[in-house]
Amino acid sequence: MSVVIVGGHDCMVRQYMNICGDFKCKAKVFTQMPGNFKSQIGKADLIVLFTNTVSHKMVTGASQEAKKGNITIAHSRSSSSCALKKILEEHCC
Repeated sequence: MSVVIVGGHDCMVRQYMNICGDFKCKAKVFTQMPGNFKSQIGKADLIVLFTNTVSHKMVTGASQEAKKGNITIAHSRSSSSCALKKILEEHCC
């Protein structure tokens, strides 16, 4: 399963990747918006949006790509490792 994480804290990127690895998921993490954000999302199975730490433009772009590719979106206000684990438990197991 492939997961795209949008938002979160820069210092947590390695932890997000490790947590996804524990759930046997491949992960891409975007804490800041790159120039070609929409094309980098690709064909993910799940998009995790940490809404408290992400710009409105990134949320809109991720939502559009999810709608276009029929990708499941999980929203969380908290960008903690516990919040990510809880989302992955719901969607990956």
